[in-house]
Amino acid sequence: MADEPDPDRLRALEAKLAKVRTKPVAERSQTGTGFSQGEMAWRMIIELCTGMILGLAIGYGLDVLFGTLPVFLIIFAGIGFAAGVKTMLGTARAMGETDRKKD
Repeated sequence: MADEPDPDRLRALEAKLAKVRTKPVAERSQTGTGFSQGEMAWRMIIELCTGMILGLAIGYGLDVLFGTLPVFLIIFAGIGFAAGVKTMLGTARAMGETDRKKD
């Protein structure tokens, strides 16, 4: 092992560092600027579950209020499911438009 570092390797390293330091910010990595596919998938799952839970809660509340236990529960569960699917499809459509704009 030598006591002195290789001057050619040091000059090459300094040139690489200078090149990286002068690189504009726009050309650097885009990490953290958008949502990943996994995050969007979780968002869509949460949208579907939220619609279902809200529909079930409203249906159960109306059934307790009117004393007709399974009727409104089933109706609003279906409405909540439909609302969740509609919201999920809207998110998927927005993702597709964003991907088309990138290309």
